[in-house]
Amino acid sequence: MADIPIILLAAGVSSRMGKPKQLLPWGEQTLIEHQIQMLMQAGKSVIVVLGAYADLILPVIQKYPVIGVVNDNWKSGMASSVACGIKEIERLELTAEAVLITLVDQPLIPFIHFEAMLNAFEEGHQQIIASTSAEGWQGVPALFDRCYFNKLQNLQGEKGAKTIIQQYPDKVRSLLCNEIIKDVDTLESYRELYQNHFN
Repeated sequence: MADIPIILLAAGVSSRMGKPKQLLPWGEQTLIEHQIQMLMQAGKSVIVVLGAYADLILPVIQKYPVIGVVNDNWKSGMASSVACGIKEIERLELTAEAVLITLVDQPLIPFIHFEAMLNAFEEGHQQIIASTSAEGWQGVPALFDRCYFNKLQNLQGEKGAKTIIQQYPDKVRSLLCNEIIKDVDTLESYRELYQNHFN
């Protein structure tokens, strides 16, 4: 199988949440630990991009064999965190035919979805493999062939990797996510997801 590092974006300030969503309880652990443990099942390098609350989160994740990197420019938007993760792959000289980018606040996405994305990758086809909702929304988790690394490094603003997905529709392969793509933006959405998942 191809070498595909995984970037977990966890740099946000959680402004609508009022507290670090990365450290919210999810079962018997925090949200970020849940995501890390799941992604580690792939046997790939996992790069966790932090920003806001990095000083609180780093001690929580240091027990895991992941690469933690702090995006000092996190306030400029998600794009800077994507770029930060790609730059870390290049800095570490990791062998990478592609990259899988995912978010810390989509806890309902099971490992089988990430596994399907990794298995669907075909080297040399300039692939983008995007998650798609039943309504047709496309975005992350998404996998990008190495040929897009330069564009990912130069992203700016809030849109992040979705910009690349929109630019190359003929290269995109969609994997259906349905409702599991829901993210956690407010305390209300978190409580609803938590209760539905654990009760």
